[in-house]
Amino acid sequence: MKLKQITNHPALFLQDGSPLPGRSGKLARLEAMLEEVLAEGDKALIFTQFAGMGVMLRHYLQEKLGCETLFLHGGTTKKQRDAMILRFQTDPHGPPLFILSLKAGGIGLNLTAANHVFHFDRWWNPAVENQATDRVFRIGQRKNVQVHKFICIGTLEERIDQMIERKKELAESIIGAGEAWVTELSTDQLKEVFSLSQDAVEPFD
Repeated sequence: MKLKQITNHPALFLQDGSPLPGRSGKLARLEAMLEEVLAEGDKALIFTQFAGMGVMLRHYLQEKLGCETLFLHGGTTKKQRDAMILRFQTDPHGPPLFILSLKAGGIGLNLTAANHVFHFDRWWNPAVENQATDRVFRIGQRKNVQVHKFICIGTLEERIDQMIERKKELAESIIGAGEAWVTELSTDQLKEVFSLSQDAVEPFD
């Protein structure tokens, strides 16, 4: 879990309040892509499995992009959740960005005002990600939806993605077992997951 935090941003792992800019390729790419989304007048959902990352993203994006950003997590009350969803869905001048924790916001919500979905980090079970993405694929969606999945190359995130792709032919059995397929990996496969690819390491001058 700590390695997955580092692939998002070192500050998420360190918990030291250190500056965010210039230390995460994911964050830089997200900011650039969201600038394009906002320029088109579109709305976006941003999913992360870490509540702490959601807090960082909300503060960062509000400051950098100059727009109000909502954040729904496990500690959000039903009243607060309903109010956020209503604003996001019905107010054309309301918050265009909605950050959601994967578990709290991935099921049972209708968020068709968005036509962009960003998965800031990858989850072991693709079915969980698909359920989150489905928040925008509901009756009332009138735009083409674009889904963006962020992967930190050369790390366990890329290994997870590769393993999921290789196992697509066995998708039904994998999804039926949830995250249980992880326990079936051999020792060598586990070592591969947690190893850092040398090709992804840039020399430090």
